[in-house]
This record gives sequence, structure tokens and C-alpha cells, in this order.
Amino acid sequence: MKRCVVGALATLLMTAGLITSAPPAAAGCVYGGNNLGKCDGPVQPDGTWQRCVAVAQWVPRGASSYLVPVKHCQVIGPGRPVTDLAFADPPTHIAD
Repeated sequence: MKRCVVGALATLLMTAGLITSAPPAAAGCVYGGNNLGKCDGPVQPDGTWQRCVAVAQWVPRGASSYLVPVKHCQVIGPGRPVTDLAFADPPTHIAD
């Protein structure tokens, strides 16, 4: 019985250590503002990256209308003009 308790405690402590040492889930993302969130993909060899912006879209359904998140993505970076202001801020890669 004692071995089971000690083993369970050791497993719990190891799991807690792995969880606390994991990188944050929001790395490369910002949430809030005028959008639901923005996330940047990895920087490519040419210096560009893909930025995805989630915005809320109104779906009318009579008395049960609701908002649905919609994802829009665009490749941005050096030499790539931003065509939509939702993608412009911040002007650099989010994880940097």
C-alpha cells in the first residue's frame, strides 16, 4: 500500500514538473483588441510568415442569432505589403 502511494506521488510530481516546464500555449499569438486573436506561423527562409486573424462574424438565426469565429490568413513580411489593417499590427513577427 505504501509503495502505491509513493509511486502515485512520484508520478504526480513528475507530471506537474513537465507541465510547468512546457512553453506557454500563447507563444506567437496575441488575443484581444478588435480581433479575437492573431497568431503568426514560423518565419520562412525568405523572411515571410503567415499571420492568421480570427474575427467574429454575426450569424442571424431569428431569436437565436450568434457570433461565429472566422479565420483569415495572409502571408506578410519583408517585401509583402499588408492589404488589410487587421494584419498590420504588430508590424513584426509576434514571437520576436
